[in-house]
Amino acid sequence: MKDTKASPTEENYLKALFSLANDSEEVSVSDLSQALNVSNPTTNSMVKRLSEKGWVEYKKYKPIKITKKGLRLAASIIRKHRLTEMYLVERMGFGWEEVHEIAEQIEHIDSAAFFSRMDEILGSPITDPHGSPIPDKNGKIHQHNYSHLSSMKQGQRVVVKGLNDSSKEFLEYLNSKGLELGSILRIKEVEPFDKTMEIETSDNQKLTLSTEATKRLLVIPLPNH
Repeated sequence: MKDTKASPTEENYLKALFSLANDSEEVSVSDLSQALNVSNPTTNSMVKRLSEKGWVEYKKYKPIKITKKGLRLAASIIRKHRLTEMYLVERMGFGWEEVHEIAEQIEHIDSAAFFSRMDEILGSPITDPHGSPIPDKNGKIHQHNYSHLSSMKQGQRVVVKGLNDSSKEFLEYLNSKGLELGSILRIKEVEPFDKTMEIETSDNQKLTLSTEATKRLLVIPLPNH
């Protein structure tokens, strides 16, 4: 009987593949190699192993397709990661910029009871500290219909609900601006040339945000008043 238990490395590949598949219908070995910063031959070897375990479908020179079985496993890993990040922030007082690497280690713990208890303590959150959806126990992800701040117009009011980029560098940038999930912003001006935004926070702080920043902030519009 084949071993169907995933190693931490296999889990990392599945998680990366899941993320890439959400962004593009077709994922190549090259895409996956680049995402994980490993060589194409190393990735090719791993993809063959994942295929043998029934988690992906792969033929030479064809895109990699993650199977339903692979999707469920990948979603469970992402669930463990995002629950852990939420626990570290909500219960242990870590900053949202500190939790990713810790969660990368904890997500590989093979204990359903451990993560069920974590979920229970947190009150079954549906998003992580960066606003990303947490898959439910069945692996289903409830996507949210957020807009990029960069698509908003002068005069609009919005609330920050998520991030397109949860890198430590970007989170520290947001910290320096005093921005977090739930921040309410009014767009005061959009520079025609480079789309730089002048915004005002609910406590009357005035900030300038680059286009690179506004593309990474996910928001929902609020009624103007």
